[in-house]
Amino acid sequence: MNCRTHRRVARVFAFVAAGILLQTLYFKFTGAPESKYIFTRLGVEPWGRIATGLLELVAAALLIVPRTSPIGGLFAAGLMGGAVMSHLTQLGIVVQDDGGLLFALALTVLASGLVVAWLERHRLPWIGSRLPAASACSVGPTGDRPA
Repeated sequence: MNCRTHRRVARVFAFVAAGILLQTLYFKFTGAPESKYIFTRLGVEPWGRIATGLLELVAAALLIVPRTSPIGGLFAAGLMGGAVMSHLTQLGIVVQDDGGLLFALALTVLASGLVVAWLERHRLPWIGSRLPAASACSVGPTGDRPA
């Protein structure tokens, strides 16, 4: 994969994950009945709903900024790992007749976040320089290209 394609693919996945995260914030912050139902079933309404929304907002912001996108990808994947586990253990895949949409969105953000983190792994603080380069066009954690 050439440099331009590599960066574009990472950006597309970052924007997919951030877009889904940002879109769902409306429901969390306005106290939509679906969100209240989910977080009541989990036993963490309202503080869990609001805290999760704030964490998802941070993850989306990190994903949008190219320099921090791999951190955002890992952060989003971690949050969605919790969402997936909540669906599998307490909520069920279908929640309030949504046809599994929320579960599918969580899986999409989880996968997209992991793709971004993997493609942009050279930008991860502390460990990025120890991981194999994603491509010949990889840049260092500060955005510098190798000589």
